[in-house]
Amino acid sequence: MSHISPDFKTKKAFMEAFKSGINIRVFNPCGLFPMDKAGITTIEAPAEYHKWYLRVAYKNYVVISVVKS
Repeated sequence: MSHISPDFKTKKAFMEAFKSGINIRVFNPCGLFPMDKAGITTIEAPAEYHKWYLRVAYKNYVVISVVKS
C-alpha cells in the first residue's frame, strides 16, 4: 500500500483537491517494495490510522486518475 502527500484526512477532501488540480504525490513509506515510476496502486490515508483506501493510477509518482473497481 502507498501513501500520499499531502495527507488528506478524508476521501472527500482528497477528491476535492484532486479535481481542483492539486498535484498529489504517491510514495511507499517503508521502502521495502520500490514503486515503478508509473502504474496503479492502492493508497491508504491518513498515514496515522488508515481511515480510507482508494485505487489510483499515477505517472512520475503523481496521481493522474482514480481507478474504479
